[in-house]
Amino acid sequence: MTTSRNTARQGATARQATAQDREKVAADVRRAVEDAIWAPSVHNTQPWRFEAHGTRITLSADPDRRLDVADPQGREMLISCGAALYTLRLSLRRMGYRPVVHPLPDPDRPYLLADVDLEPGDPPDASVEHEHAQIRRRHSHRGGFRPEPVPAGILTTLRHAAEKEGARIVQAVDADVKGALAALTAAAEHVQRRTPAYATEIARWAPAPGTSRRDGVQEDSYPRRTPPTAPHFPARDFARGHGWGAEPPGEGAAGVVLLLVTPDDTPADWLRAGQALQRVLLRATEHDLAAAYHTQALQVPDLREFIRTQFCGDAHPQLLLRLGVPVGTSLRSVRRPVDDVLTQTGPA
Repeated sequence: MTTSRNTARQGATARQATAQDREKVAADVRRAVEDAIWAPSVHNTQPWRFEAHGTRITLSADPDRRLDVADPQGREMLISCGAALYTLRLSLRRMGYRPVVHPLPDPDRPYLLADVDLEPGDPPDASVEHEHAQIRRRHSHRGGFRPEPVPAGILTTLRHAAEKEGARIVQAVDADVKGALAALTAAAEHVQRRTPAYATEIARWAPAPGTSRRDGVQEDSYPRRTPPTAPHFPARDFARGHGWGAEPPGEGAAGVVLLLVTPDDTPADWLRAGQALQRVLLRATEHDLAAAYHTQALQVPDLREFIRTQFCGDAHPQLLLRLGVPVGTSLRSVRRPVDDVLTQTGPA
């Protein structure tokens, strides 16, 4: 009789422990997704969805948030999702898990980007803790940078960060190359501003002041007037002539001009590029650096091909950005509630 009672108690304890374990995993998954949504995305579209089934998290792209005009193939959408995937991985590592990523697990489901299995891992070391602390410090910059050069040692660190994710950073060192990339950006911006479909798409993702939306590029996330730099990389016209925007920062330098490139140009490469981008950005944030993005020329196929052949050594350019210590304060960004992007169900 005593043995039966002991067995029953042990079974109840085991069931309770199992229930507690499930609850902990579910809470940890939610915390990880809460971090992941702070990744950068094109026009702050936040084009990701997460589903959690026990110890498996599935990341999918949300095609309704793709830029159909500027990004018809979904390249920038997948780069954005890749940045969220890296942030998810980092957050899970910080909680003591070993995230095992299965990228693009189903060829018949192109918007299914990755399955992430949570396995027991090691406690996070100081470098993981420090990198994780940068997730919400990281902000995009739309202006100039201080004239002091970025130390070579930091640039080497950023190159290694990109390479660990299967991408590379190509720095535009020569003044003529910087000027050419600036001119190509200006040409693409000119074309896009004069194309009604591009303008309509910008309007969709740059809402008027006073909006309650938690996505898009909002009034206090871009300056009313972008100060010139030399060479000058034009910014998007999110205000569309309405005079919206925050108080502009002071004038500054162009900063370090970088191209993020991959060896091939497949969806898997785009996903890798996004993970590399976020890893680079978080490492840059550790050194109080910020990035300004200039995707205009890479959204025009002929100009992107020209940049590939002339400046990338036949690698494929995925992102053009400027990097430095920003002039002025960081502008605010918004994110959708985690319940808008996360669905949690029972064990897988």
